[in-house]
Amino acid sequence: MSTKTKSKLPSWFHGELYEEGGTVQNRFTGEKYELNNVELSMYDYIMGATITAEMGIFNTEHHIKELRQGLDWFRKHNPKAYMVLLD
Repeated sequence: MSTKTKSKLPSWFHGELYEEGGTVQNRFTGEKYELNNVELSMYDYIMGATITAEMGIFNTEHHIKELRQGLDWFRKHNPKAYMVLLD
C-alpha cells in the first residue's frame, strides 16, 4: 500500500491536488486500494475523464489524450494500484 507522496503531478494536470490520500474501490470488482494524496488526485481526474467520455461529454481528441496521459502516469507511478483499480 502506498501512504507517502512518491511524485509530483505532471504539468498538464489541471485537477485538484488533494491534501490527503484515501481508500478507493474498483467500481466493477469492489476491490480496494489505499492511495496517497497525489495518486488519489490523479485517480479522480482519470475517473472523471472516463465518465465524461462514456457519457459523450468532452469526448474530444484533447480530452482523450489527457485521459491516456493520466492512465500512463498512474501505470508508471503505482502499477499495483493501476492493476487493481484501472486495468
